[in-house]
Amino acid sequence: MDIVEATRGYEAWLGAELGRMGLAPVAADLREKRRRMAKEDAFVFLRATYYRWAQLWPQLCPELARAPQALAAGDLHIENFGTWRDREGRLCWGINDFDEAYALSYANDLVRLAASAFLAVEAGRFTAAPAALAEAILDGYAAGLERFVPFVLEERNLELRAMAYHAEKEPARWWKKLGKELFLQRPPAAARAALDADLSRAELAKAGHFYRSAGTGSLGRPRYVLRAEWRGGLLAREAKALVPSAAAWAARHKSARPRYADVRHQSAGCLDPLLRVEEGWVVRRLAPRSSKIELDCLRKKSDPLALLRAMGRAAANLHHGSAAAVPAIKRDVARRKSRWLRDAALRMADAMREDRRAWKRSGAWRK
Repeated sequence: MDIVEATRGYEAWLGAELGRMGLAPVAADLREKRRRMAKEDAFVFLRATYYRWAQLWPQLCPELARAPQALAAGDLHIENFGTWRDREGRLCWGINDFDEAYALSYANDLVRLAASAFLAVEAGRFTAAPAALAEAILDGYAAGLERFVPFVLEERNLELRAMAYHAEKEPARWWKKLGKELFLQRPPAAARAALDADLSRAELAKAGHFYRSAGTGSLGRPRYVLRAEWRGGLLAREAKALVPSAAAWAARHKSARPRYADVRHQSAGCLDPLLRVEEGWVVRRLAPRSSKIELDCLRKKSDPLALLRAMGRAAANLHHGSAAAVPAIKRDVARRKSRWLRDAALRMADAMREDRRAWKRSGAWRK
């Protein structure tokens, strides 16, 4: 199966899964996603095509795919991290998207994270050598396996805090950018009920409901936003339709279910109290300090290797949720040769580049 067949197959599966919820894929967003897969760089292609990664991973890295399993992020990459406020109002940082969570080899998350970093360097987003990037991820991961420590951006982790307070996160600019992604549209009943839960009837009378076109890999899944002027400032909530991971599609696991709620249940971290999963939707707060952090927020004098070490540690924090697997994961990491992560990530990055070239040549993105 090539990239064109994989894309058709995955989109048909996505339609069937959404159909069980009485929904349908958003055709305009799927067209935009296909166009971006051809027109933008290989880093964007990787982000848009986790379904293809899930197909190729066990073929190209079969020994790693059989390594000890954990409940993994699946679609882990360097822009799958962000900030939120915990129940104490503290600013926290870590992996912030678990749409593709699935029981996988722990190595899947590390290899995909490293491959995304290699492709981001190629696209000019920052500068570092592949071996150094892979080593930084592994250093952070190994340290994280030894000790679970959530990232709280208050007295510590000041470099990450600086990224969270980058100019792009200034409230006026952030809300203006969000507004460009919103289109007036009434959500389905279940999504609307989930969005409206935090506001009174009187407050909802002044709120607006919208469709949101955003993301890369999730383009095509319905997502809706409530935006309101609330007690002296702006407030927003997003509800995004949840389907099983693309890893389930690749494995032909017909009875799979979304694992987002499982990740939340198993986490010992500082959770966002306003994020919840209900009736097939993941509902979360949208705010300047409760959103993903893009690489553009990395200060020019920042050390990208320090950021990758933190990301490796965040991956270990996630895998700690599968507590019974941690001893086996530690042993597996310890026995591997020093450059295993670099070599596997280079192999997968090459496959993404080749698929992008094939996709562009095919012309399927024009349809």
